[in-house]
Formats: sequence, C-alpha cells, structure tokens
Amino acid sequence: MAELIASSENMEETVVVPYRDLYIYLLNGLVREDDEVVLGDAFLGNWVEGDSSFLFFEKPADRVLIQLLKRRSDLELVDDYYFTYEQWQGGGLDALRIEGFLIVPPWEKTFSTEGLIRILLDPGVVFGNGLHPTTRDCLRAIVCAHRQRHFSRVLDLGTGTGVLALAVACIGAERVLAADLNPLCIRTANKNVSLNGLEEIIELIEGPAEDFFDKRADLVVANIHHAVIRDLLDRRVFRKKDRVIISGLMRSQAREVKTQLVSRHFRILREWDHDMTWFTFLAEIG
Repeated sequence: MAELIASSENMEETVVVPYRDLYIYLLNGLVREDDEVVLGDAFLGNWVEGDSSFLFFEKPADRVLIQLLKRRSDLELVDDYYFTYEQWQGGGLDALRIEGFLIVPPWEKTFSTEGLIRILLDPGVVFGNGLHPTTRDCLRAIVCAHRQRHFSRVLDLGTGTGVLALAVACIGAERVLAADLNPLCIRTANKNVSLNGLEEIIELIEGPAEDFFDKRADLVVANIHHAVIRDLLDRRVFRKKDRVIISGLMRSQAREVKTQLVSRHFRILREWDHDMTWFTFLAEIG
C-alpha cells in the first residue's frame, strides 16, 4: 500500500507549490514550438493529442490566445477549462512512499529518507506523479525484478514524467532509454532527469514506442496503450532471461496479454491488480 507522508509531520519546510490554478485551452490543430514565443510567462506546456493541442497556463490567457489565432489562422479554439493543480493530478502533492522509493516534489524537503531511494519529481502538467495504480504497481514490479536479479539496460516505453526511468536508474540500471511520443512528456522527463543528476544514465528520445522495439535491453518497461503492448510482444526479438514489466491493462486486455506472454514462452513471475481493474505483469522469457 502506498503511503502518503504528511508534510506537516515530516517536512523540514514547505516551499510554495509552483502550480495552483490550471487554465487549459483546447485547439483544433497543432501548436508548434516556434508558436510558443507569443504565449507569455504564464504558459506551462502544450499537450498534443492527435490533431489537437491542449495549452496549459497558470493564469487566464484569453488575450494571448487571440494573438496566437491571428498568427495561425489554421488553428481553432474549441473549448477552455479550469482545474486546480490538485484536481488535475488526481490527489495530494505531498511526498509519496512506494516500496523503497520516496517520490518528492522538488518544492518539498523531507527530514529523513533513511532506507529509502529519493526521487525528485516535478510532474508539471503531465500525468505520472506516482498516484495512478499502474505507476505504483510498476514501481513495485521494478523492486521485485531488482531483488530477483540485477538488470543493466532498460527500455522504458511511454515514459511520461520519467518516473519509472528514474526508478530503474536509481536502483542500479547502467543505461536507460526512455521514449515518449508526446514532446511535453519528453520536456518534463528531461527536467526530472536533471533534477536527479541522472543525465549520464538516462537517454530521452521523442518518438512512437514502435520505433524502439529493437533497442537492446534486458528489462523492458511498458506502461502504455494495450495496442502498443500487443505489437511489442509480437514484434520484439527477446533473448533468454529478458524480462518485461507490462502495465496499463484493464481486465479483458490483461487476459489477452497474459495469453500472448505465455505463447511467446514468457513465465509470469508476478502479477498485480488494483481492484480487479488495472493489471500489471512481471514476466521473464525462459
């Protein structure tokens, strides 16, 4: 069970959280990096989803959006939303202990991390602060895999904030290749890699997961869409003793993937489920 650590009891000091209010604007069309020069200091990031862009600001940005739409007549404002940062991330912003990891926002400091591996994580506006059940179970699977046998090279597909890449690097991986299709994820993950001083171990690349299926790794971590997991297990050439951590699966998907793992001669070492809704597998090819 993940344990939230109350800042009032265990925090040396609490720095003001840099994100409080989120103003989100949904646009039809892709906002390019060179468009961001007109978005101002309140701009936090651009989440690209298909042919749409979600622009995040810490203050209302109607005037800025007017400037952008004048600059790019092919863009169309569809809707706007407001959330508190806590609502957006789906929970509190205190330090989070999972297995032997202590995930700490960089604006907080703890009294003691004795016996714990400390990971600084600024999720920005990207999902992946450790609260989602699949993230928690992937961290448990990483610890389980490490206890069973050391892994040296890791491939992290759909890295998001980079939290799983950071975890395997902190626990002893020598090289980690982390990929994500979304440029905002790569930007956020890069920041987190720097916060933890792991630039020499973790390499971040923007691109679809399928482009990295053939990259060398003795542990593949894939907390990603079901269709990508299916393709990974179909197309990747696994070597004897290679291991995978597969997550992000709902019940019917998990049954299908389990069958697929067995057909590829994997042995299920351990599995986790959250309320019989989200499923995670640690498996080894034998």
